[in-house]
Amino acid sequence: MKRVLDLAAPVALTILILGGWEWVCRAAHLPVYLLPAPSAIGVALASNAPMLFGSAWVTLSTALLALGVAALVALPLALAAAYSPLIEKAVQPLAVTLQVTPVVAIAPLVVSWAGLDHPEYATTALAAVVAFFPLFSGALTGLKSADPDLERLFDLYGATRLQRLVRLRAPASTPFVLEGFKVAVGLAVIGAVVAEISAGSGGSQGLAWRIVETTHQLRMAETFAALAALALLAVALHGLTRILEARILTNWRGR
Repeated sequence: MKRVLDLAAPVALTILILGGWEWVCRAAHLPVYLLPAPSAIGVALASNAPMLFGSAWVTLSTALLALGVAALVALPLALAAAYSPLIEKAVQPLAVTLQVTPVVAIAPLVVSWAGLDHPEYATTALAAVVAFFPLFSGALTGLKSADPDLERLFDLYGATRLQRLVRLRAPASTPFVLEGFKVAVGLAVIGAVVAEISAGSGGSQGLAWRIVETTHQLRMAETFAALAALALLAVALHGLTRILEARILTNWRGR
């Protein structure tokens, strides 16, 4: 019963919000270019489904590629920082600086370096910058979270650095790394969208470009349809990462 209520509560709230939205649009006779009703958005979503699917694939590909690039940089760097306090002190301020610097601020530089002919390079790089910090921070925290008693036990048995990493620190860091990936996936999507808007080029026609294009043409129903597709993409990615996290942690705790 509790599970049914947990599922029914968000569905009921969503229906209530959409119903109120529809009623306000009809009662106030709001023009479509100002605020389209959910029914108009649904029609636009259905009629533009193939185009939105293609754009969603572009955004998803960019986000996943950026996540992979960020992981290839962040995880080895976190490993080096975990074993060397000097490297940690050198890298940590730069990682924090990347985290707090708005993507919009550095987008013009990255776009100019990548070239207007290759906007996908700029969007991938900018999304990777956004996804870098949670991966680095999660991995570093996890690698340093091993039980001190177990650390002393490994010292007692004369374990090598590789044995200590494989049998102690890597397993201890698993929950932290997974949490970092869960956060980084959402940030990679946000970074891809912001980067595509900041790039200001239609060469990479993801969902962000559809939103900008339809907004400029006052096709607001299509704008909200693209926003809905983006929201569905983000929710699906978040749900998938939660399922993978639960599966991996179940096996991890069993070991």
